[in-house]
Amino acid sequence: MTADDPQYCPPGAETWSSLPVRWPRPPWRVAGPAMVVLTAVMVWAVLAQPPAVAGALAGVRLTVLDSVVAALALALLPVLWSRHPVAAALSLTVLAAISPVATPAATAGTLHVARWFPLRTAALVASAGVGAHAVQALWRPTALPLGWWLLCDVAVHAALLGWGAFWQARAQVLRDLRDRARRAETDRSRALTEARTTERSRIAAEMHDALGHRLSLLAATAGAVEFRPDAPPEQLAAAAGRIRTGAADALEDLRQLVRLLREDSDRLAPPPALADIRGLVDAARSVGTAVILDLPDSAPADGQTGELPPAVASAAYRVVQEGLTNARRHAPGAAVRVTVSPRAGEVRVTVADDGPPRPAGAEPGTGLVGLRERVELLSGTLVAARSPVGFTLDVRIPWH
Repeated sequence: MTADDPQYCPPGAETWSSLPVRWPRPPWRVAGPAMVVLTAVMVWAVLAQPPAVAGALAGVRLTVLDSVVAALALALLPVLWSRHPVAAALSLTVLAAISPVATPAATAGTLHVARWFPLRTAALVASAGVGAHAVQALWRPTALPLGWWLLCDVAVHAALLGWGAFWQARAQVLRDLRDRARRAETDRSRALTEARTTERSRIAAEMHDALGHRLSLLAATAGAVEFRPDAPPEQLAAAAGRIRTGAADALEDLRQLVRLLREDSDRLAPPPALADIRGLVDAARSVGTAVILDLPDSAPADGQTGELPPAVASAAYRVVQEGLTNARRHAPGAAVRVTVSPRAGEVRVTVADDGPPRPAGAEPGTGLVGLRERVELLSGTLVAARSPVGFTLDVRIPWH
């Protein structure tokens, strides 16, 4: 909440000097109507004052005194909305001890301090007001006996304190509710942004893993046709068939991703399993890459029954896919060895090629970055480094 809010209450203000320079509303928007009402009450009090005080202040002199007090009280009212509201309220209580025409202004000052200041400061001003009106009752006539007058005086000032405390508590509740709503809105926006970013990253990873691999196969097949236009017709026909099939598969993957974006659903293709790695290897061999696959057909080494967790199997599949794609891109014609070792509590995947070493300062592509994130989310480790005879991608993924 800012100082411009109508419910603004300066928290922790121990003295009047700690109040902000700028009030929640322009002073005259609040003080103007109050001054008009209080002026009318004071003028009525001056004119209706009975000549019951004997001595030197009787008659005209008492009227003059009341008029002067009324003028001073009206002059002090705007000070309540300045940097010195407590001093103004105390001054009004002094005037109330002199003349009852200052009572409305002193009451407004006490309520004002009770509204904006801590209870200790407000109680001090209210006590001064009780004492001032007690002094007033000692030398000015009252409509009630002195005891009842003092009781009513204390009750009125206690009500003013309670009213001001209620306003402060209400302002604090509204302030807390607004802050809570603002924080909730901020958290919701942040969560929505994070969810969108996560979903976009997931879709981008799927596009890279699926479309990137298929398109690299298409590029390799098309390259073979380009460099061997004199190949036998049956080989050219087989290559064209692979290009057609690969393009159709790529289009189907693209349709699924577009459908996912349009329908705002979470329906992707079924996650790949370890057995699907053989299809990856066969596709790589079909475009001329020499691939040696070491993938056991049996269950994990400890004899456990059942399949690997889908997330682990999918990650192993993506590791092989990324390794074959990188080998085909950076070491065309090199032989690749793929080793998948599902053991008790862990799956190890190694993709190694015997191509030329990568440049020492080469930056990893987005595929390896996304693959590393996928593996680390499963508490696994990924090592991608040059080997003495080429490049090796070594991944370990735990599972339970």
